Amino acid sequence: MNFHINQQFKSLQTDLDEIISNFNSFDVGFGTGNRNSVKKIDLPTLKIVVKSFKIPILINQIVYKYFRKSKAKRSFEYANKLSELKINTPTPIAYLENFSWFGLQKSFYICEFLDYDLTYRELIHQPDYPNYENILKAFTRFTFELHQKGVLFLDHSPGNTLIVKDQNTYHFYLVDLNRMKFKELSFEERMKNFSRLTPKKEMIEIMSKEYAKLYNKPFDLVYEKMWFYTIKFQYKFYRKKRFKRWLKKSR
Repeated sequence: MNFHINQQFKSLQTDLDEIISNFNSFDVGFGTGNRNSVKKIDLPTLKIVVKSFKIPILINQIVYKYFRKSKAKRSFEYANKLSELKINTPTPIAYLENFSWFGLQKSFYICEFLDYDLTYRELIHQPDYPNYENILKAFTRFTFELHQKGVLFLDHSPGNTLIVKDQNTYHFYLVDLNRMKFKELSFEERMKNFSRLTPKKEMIEIMSKEYAKLYNKPFDLVYEKMWFYTIKFQYKFYRKKRFKRWLKKSR
């Protein structure tokens, strides 16, 4: 077992050991799905979030033991990297990896719980959300800041940015961190990074206008590229869903 804890939270090690050992006994939290389980757990002095990654398929068990960092370890390291870059993410506390002689088994990432107000998803489903357009513009500025600092957040999707309202100011926090690249980004990579966020043309238009101003590019060019990658992603997404439905019926 490899258990790495942020020195700031060393006093919690006994509590964290117990939580990991009894993880299944805690009430189901939020974001629990077929692949991973995410639970909010209250400690006496701190609220934390524990993400349990499912056991990888056989080949990946070997890969994650010998050739590649686990999702839990990457989440922890990327959270620290973001903090160094002054990009918000819930404070990383620890990660744990369980290995067999064969390869990686269960792994966990632990961070502080963030009491947030909304995510990008609310803007998609509630176009009358208070201050809707200003939040969308602020989110675009946040994404531009990521790009300028060389952060390519590969899971830049509706539920993976938590939004905290502070009077008329909005603060953005990245979560689900295990897929990132740190590099100088091309224009195409920047535009493609918006593709998973929304299928709504009016939202793309608002974001395109704001990004074009920040990046000093013509609005038409930014909008065309952003919408192109959005359509491309939506096509692949729904084609995959149709295939899964067909596969289920054919069994």
